[in-house]
Amino acid sequence: MAKQVRLADIAQRVGVSTVTVSKALAGQKGVSEEMREKIKQLADEMGYVQSSKAKRTGMRKSYNIGLLIEESYLDKYDSFYWQMYQQIATKAMAWGCFTLMEVVGGQKEEAPELPKLIKEQKVDGVIVLGKMPEFFLAMIKKNSSLPIVYMDFTDEGQDVDAVVSDSFYGTYQLTNYLFSMGHEKIAYVGTLLATTSITDRYLGYVKAMMEHGAALRDDWRIDDRDIRSGYIDEVNLLTLPKDMPTAFVCNCDLSAGMLINKLKQNGYRVPEDVSVVGYDNYIYPGICDIGITTYEVDLGEMAKRTVGVLLNKLQDQAGAPSTHIVEGHLVIKDSVRRI
Repeated sequence: MAKQVRLADIAQRVGVSTVTVSKALAGQKGVSEEMREKIKQLADEMGYVQSSKAKRTGMRKSYNIGLLIEESYLDKYDSFYWQMYQQIATKAMAWGCFTLMEVVGGQKEEAPELPKLIKEQKVDGVIVLGKMPEFFLAMIKKNSSLPIVYMDFTDEGQDVDAVVSDSFYGTYQLTNYLFSMGHEKIAYVGTLLATTSITDRYLGYVKAMMEHGAALRDDWRIDDRDIRSGYIDEVNLLTLPKDMPTAFVCNCDLSAGMLINKLKQNGYRVPEDVSVVGYDNYIYPGICDIGITTYEVDLGEMAKRTVGVLLNKLQDQAGAPSTHIVEGHLVIKDSVRRI
């Protein structure tokens, strides 16, 4: 499938700026009639298609923003991503933009399908919420020139802007908090490489452990989810080690809540016998009956930053693609005991 033609593609062919091309196609002042006709003719020849909003108003001040999300993130326990979507929709509306969400699932590497929002040219730019298969992301970038921003993950193989929470230093702070409460035997819960955030959070844990001279043990690195599907499996995974630590650092509050339930099933009390910390400051109601000490993600700021980065790209004001890190903060609750 041929790539969609961008303003930048036309500008490069003519030898002018994207601003000049935008003004010419929108009928705005500041462009000679001769240049305007030259740009319009080349745009037609190249197959450039203006957004529906631009066709109606002659301006590009409002955009349709597509949001792609993996269906596994909308599991009944993963309402965290619903919150993210709601924040994005709210921030976009504040800028006079509209969001259209498409749930993606069942993609096959041998024959991935382009999302309908992109294929049917219903959106001006795309936000990908949560990690998706690399082959799928590469296919999108190959077959579409729409501006794209990743939210809550990065992909080193793609030259794309990304907005993420401060996973590394967030978990570093959580682990240091456990040390300040007297803990030294600390395990990590999270399947490495399942997502970039889980791996980054593990590395923050490792940094704190190394700085305190604490042992990094293989049996204290506990998988919580299937690396392919991403589903948390509290039955077959989340296995308690024979030699128990005094505390667990979990990659998210959902895993922390499920771990607490498993600990209780095996006769351990939280926090009297074992302490547990999570990440996100969000857990589906009913999963756990104790407040989990955690690192709160600033969803509002992440959404604001994501929409802002995409709008800059749409207006040809963005610089080189980069990763934008949003800080959060510790939230102390009831799941940690001083020893």
